[in-house]
Amino acid sequence: MLGVCYYPEQWDEARWTTDARRMRELGISFVRIGEFAWSRIEPARDQFNFGWLDRAMDVLHAAGLKIVLGTPTATPPKWLVDECPDILPYDEQGRVRGFGSRRHYTMSSQAWWRESARIVTAIAQRYGDHPGLVGWQTDNEYGCHDTTLSWGPEDLRAFQDWLRRRYQSCDQLNEAWGAVFWSMEVADFAEVTLPNLTVTEANPAHRMDFWRFHSDQVAAYDLMQCDIIRAHSPGRWITHNFMGFVSDFDHFAVADHLDLASWDSYPIGFVEKFPFSEAERNRWAETSHPDIAPWHHDLYRGVGRGRFWVMEQQPGPVNWAAWNPVPKPGMVRLWTWEAMAHGAEVVSYFRWRQAPFAQEQYHAGLNLPGADALSPGGLEAGRVAQEIAQLGQLPAVQQAPVAIVFDYASYWATMVQPQGCDFRYEELAFRWYEALRRRGLDVDVVRPGAPLGGYAAVIVPTMIHVTDAAQAALESAKGVVLIGPRAGSRTRSFAIPHDLPPGPLHDLTQNRVIEVASLRPGLTQTVSGGVEGHATRWRDHATTTAQVLARFEDGGPALTQHGQALHLLCWPDEALLGSVMDLVCHTAGLHTMPLPEHIRLRRRGDLWFFTNYGPEAWSLPESFECVLGNHQMPAQSVTVAKSLSEKV
Repeated sequence: MLGVCYYPEQWDEARWTTDARRMRELGISFVRIGEFAWSRIEPARDQFNFGWLDRAMDVLHAAGLKIVLGTPTATPPKWLVDECPDILPYDEQGRVRGFGSRRHYTMSSQAWWRESARIVTAIAQRYGDHPGLVGWQTDNEYGCHDTTLSWGPEDLRAFQDWLRRRYQSCDQLNEAWGAVFWSMEVADFAEVTLPNLTVTEANPAHRMDFWRFHSDQVAAYDLMQCDIIRAHSPGRWITHNFMGFVSDFDHFAVADHLDLASWDSYPIGFVEKFPFSEAERNRWAETSHPDIAPWHHDLYRGVGRGRFWVMEQQPGPVNWAAWNPVPKPGMVRLWTWEAMAHGAEVVSYFRWRQAPFAQEQYHAGLNLPGADALSPGGLEAGRVAQEIAQLGQLPAVQQAPVAIVFDYASYWATMVQPQGCDFRYEELAFRWYEALRRRGLDVDVVRPGAPLGGYAAVIVPTMIHVTDAAQAALESAKGVVLIGPRAGSRTRSFAIPHDLPPGPLHDLTQNRVIEVASLRPGLTQTVSGGVEGHATRWRDHATTTAQVLARFEDGGPALTQHGQALHLLCWPDEALLGSVMDLVCHTAGLHTMPLPEHIRLRRRGDLWFFTNYGPEAWSLPESFECVLGNHQMPAQSVTVAKSLSEKV
């Protein structure tokens, strides 16, 4: 189904009925409202103005739309900031991040928790049983605008309390942090400072705990909202709209309290956010890279335990990236079908009408600003609605043959201690995902410690700290396990394991890493043997008793195998990564379908969804019967087909 984000408070009330009718005529079923409306709901303390929202909810419901109501905590109003200035966050330089945009709060503020609970309670009590309400969205885009971490007085107080609970005594804290180094020991938790504004690098264990603390704060804050909503709005589901390429907190932990995950899909904007080369950015500037949206679909399907929405789908050019081109014709339709191919229950476009004022004036909507006229993206959305009706109910999404284990804590660890300035965990995971998708494989993204039964191959780009649960899951996996560089290189206390990396994975790999090297740009090391290519960015120097499948030019092991476990001891270039993935697929008995760089495939039941990011046309093999689209796929198009044979 399709949805849309709507802001009745931003438009003349006389337009609401027409807007709602036109949404239904376009094929919209769901509408999200309310997530930025605190100043209209409560213009002054305890002076609630629910009348406009009552009428908006009734108008939308009367039109047959299903309502998702957002809690408005992403935008605390000015009067609240003036009353409680301690809710404001601080940047890493110790400066207040003030009022005037959004997400201007720190979850460490006790006053902010009280005020959040108060407004969420008031709204949940008011609308919890509204007949048009089907679900809730908590807050909006946790972590957006680099707002997960904050370095203010409230954060210090809350961090010290978190450390007291975690370590119980300063002796244990000092031991865990290795605080004897550089005379950093403390005698009281009140002596702990924030890990910023130091002369040189702060203690990495201190910084890692600061990241863990903030991640826990996000999960606890969201749980508080969920508990209030469930108490006053039984029978309605709850979600949160996560972001793309935001890994500052553990999304799996937040989603443990949600009924489904959702995320905000801006594929073209994310081309500028991801560290692509300039050539790649230009190549995909008007379509997006073919794996940006799919990576997040698969991630959030995993985060949501099989259930996810796209809460905000880019419908045209956006306003917030470094450059903001107009998508190629057909891309809004393509992105919508691709989300559904990966299991999205609803694709909801942002927004119904382009705003002619404030910060997002250049952000397209399904309608042109100030008019009842569909934008190019709106016309494509209407076409998708007709095609959905044509295809009918889609089959269920089945478990993929391959799993990637994605570990948010490894992102924090490599941000804390990159050792090489271009070692980026998100990029490593994305490139390994891309290599699998180029081979026509479906991929599930799972959390560390998740059951791995039924997967022919399990891919671990890296896992800096291997928990007991993660170790047990990898050791019990029946399929091929591929482990990447730096795995098991730190303990829970951010120390080097006493038996050397990969620590808990030694028995699985039979390797011990004795030295590591970060390789500056232009410096590579040749890898040859069972796989071919070059190491870039990173190399683990290891001893091994495993079978060596490939070696570096100095004879050291580059790829080893022990049982079903493969261990790649470097950051691979494109050629080496492809060679390794081919070996994994062959060893795991996976049937692949090599695809051009602009073509992707996703299966859903017996349906095969092909997407063409262009600009070249591409033809499906003749062994397919098309149910939507054609064998000859033009640029920026979608074909849905059924296979006429077991092997293609």
